[in-house]
Amino acid sequence: MLFTVAELEQQAVDFDESLVPGSIDFVDDMRQVGVLHTAGRADLLKEHRGPKDIVPDIRIRAGLQTRMEVPCARCLEPVEEALDTSFDLIFRPAGADADAADHAITTSETEIGYYEGDGLLLEDVLREQVLLALPAKVLCKEDCKGLCAECGRNRNTDPCNCATTSADPRWAALEAIKLETIRSRVKP
Repeated sequence: MLFTVAELEQQAVDFDESLVPGSIDFVDDMRQVGVLHTAGRADLLKEHRGPKDIVPDIRIRAGLQTRMEVPCARCLEPVEEALDTSFDLIFRPAGADADAADHAITTSETEIGYYEGDGLLLEDVLREQVLLALPAKVLCKEDCKGLCAECGRNRNTDPCNCATTSADPRWAALEAIKLETIRSRVKP
């Protein structure tokens, strides 16, 4: 669904959409497994920067609900996550702030995105909001054992006989210092 500036100049647009899995292209290791339902309102905010300088900002206020499948952070098995979130965002035309001098931004300015051309695609907004709503680390279960660092087997389902105490070679120098310190304290 495209929200154009011309359309929003006439009136705000209320929307209530249901997108089936595959409607939005997410990153390779995650997929939508439930219908993505969203409802909200898009309207136009005219930002007056001077007598003839008016910036058409698009404001989207909405909520979304869906289910996503993402890999477990330890064993890479698929995990289903339910999402239910709402957002209130402002999108400004790309290049509208290009002439602004470098300055520190305020908290409210961190909520501003940019759109290209004559309008904004709802699907682009939803993709971003789904990715932001997902937890940074998802586990299949709290005590997930993960993958074996040696053979790559999933240690939850396929135990292996690999040594579990293999040291990372990057710590070898510190290990040598530790051993030297211990030996110097033990000497008679």
